[in-house]
Amino acid sequence: MAKRVAKYFHKTFARRYALPKCNFIPKDYMGPSYQKTDKIKAENIPPAVFNIYKKPLVIHQGHMQWLFDHDGRRYLDLFGGIVTVSVGHCHPKVSAALHEQIDTLWHTTNIYRHPKIYDYVEKLAAKFPGDLKVVYLVNSGTEANDLAMILAKAYTGNNDIISLQRGYHGYSSTIMGLTATQSYRMPLPVPSGMHHAMLPDPFSGIWGGCRDSISQVPNSCNCPGDCITSDKYVHQLSELLDNSVPAGRLAAFFAESIQGVNGAVQFPKGYIKKAYELIKKHGGLYVADEIQTGFGRTGDSFWGFQDHGVQPDIVTLAKGIGNGFPLAAVVTTKEIAAAHNKSYFNTFGGNPMAAAVGKAVLEVIEEEELQQNCKETGKYFLEQLMELQKIHPVIGDVRGKGLMIGLELVEPGTKQALNMADSTVIQEMIKDLGVLTGYGGRWCNVLRIKPPMCINKNDVDCAISVLDQVFDFYKKNK
Repeated sequence: MAKRVAKYFHKTFARRYALPKCNFIPKDYMGPSYQKTDKIKAENIPPAVFNIYKKPLVIHQGHMQWLFDHDGRRYLDLFGGIVTVSVGHCHPKVSAALHEQIDTLWHTTNIYRHPKIYDYVEKLAAKFPGDLKVVYLVNSGTEANDLAMILAKAYTGNNDIISLQRGYHGYSSTIMGLTATQSYRMPLPVPSGMHHAMLPDPFSGIWGGCRDSISQVPNSCNCPGDCITSDKYVHQLSELLDNSVPAGRLAAFFAESIQGVNGAVQFPKGYIKKAYELIKKHGGLYVADEIQTGFGRTGDSFWGFQDHGVQPDIVTLAKGIGNGFPLAAVVTTKEIAAAHNKSYFNTFGGNPMAAAVGKAVLEVIEEEELQQNCKETGKYFLEQLMELQKIHPVIGDVRGKGLMIGLELVEPGTKQALNMADSTVIQEMIKDLGVLTGYGGRWCNVLRIKPPMCINKNDVDCAISVLDQVFDFYKKNK
């Protein structure tokens, strides 16, 4: 298929779908040549740090939902720096807040008090329900989940932790045990007491199920309340608890509200709530990983866990919290924080620049009603993707909420994952037509669509046109 793709581009590149208008003019590129970046990549960058495309992009500048390469070519960004750019690349208000802070105070660490951290944590804590009011500021999702694990073990006095298969919670010698995705697991020992429960996946799971989305798996059940399959998946969790976890020794259950790296996998309706109840009976805490689903991205709620009708004990945040600036957080209760009775220090956590950016991001989400935009534009996006699914058999599943969307590619007529070679070519074609998506899932066959939350329906129409062209070519040339 790859040879045909080259021929396709030769004939059709000039017919590329016109991107929506954008008046922004990028600066001239002054960096190293493309060839020089190849050389530096080969000699100075670890091989494990890979490029997403066969012909990598050199990204030069960003503006809201747009990215520009070294040649000045514009791309519609539907991946947002891996679900990190929440309010838009170089959003003017966020940029202004950072510039003002840079000219005032860069860094002191929290051995001193500086006003920005207090302004920020008060505003962030106000976004949480109940007694989730204590905020630890850190720098990354991995750090946040590592700290959440420490808090859970300190509070419960227990050691065992459960997460879901194919979940991603970070990459460190500790958190690697929590991450149940083989491509991120080195053949090295991880801390004891890590367990992975069966993934309740309505598309590929053994019992199927229906989910909280306008798009359902073809021929799935359509339960008016909790999905009937949720009890079966929770029973598997119960079996894990009864057979693999020492009695009374459970510390916590970690779950993403919607799995991100695994390709926007949603669980059957009711699963998280029932799993939560089971975990509490066994004395464990529920840690909601909101690193990709938080800050209004799912549309209906500000936090993904609210869509499941539960109140976590600990919540971890990162990515969109800083719109691309290094910032992350752990939010918990005073009672749980009190069990963390040793001194805690994080050199850069809550630094003045990060706090200024975080506060500005929250203000932009409110002022520009981006949660509502996620709900409305996300619904429109899902509806258009569902229409594509009807005419392109390579689309096995369309799923998600708000602007947290996954498109699972399959061998036409089956649920078998599309082979990686074809999935890679499809994504390359989408890129060369001016649209950037991510990929995920166990077999890298899911197009991940998690754009800056400022995109609009014209952008959606552009993306749908590009996807339609690519899938049509695939169908005719497979």
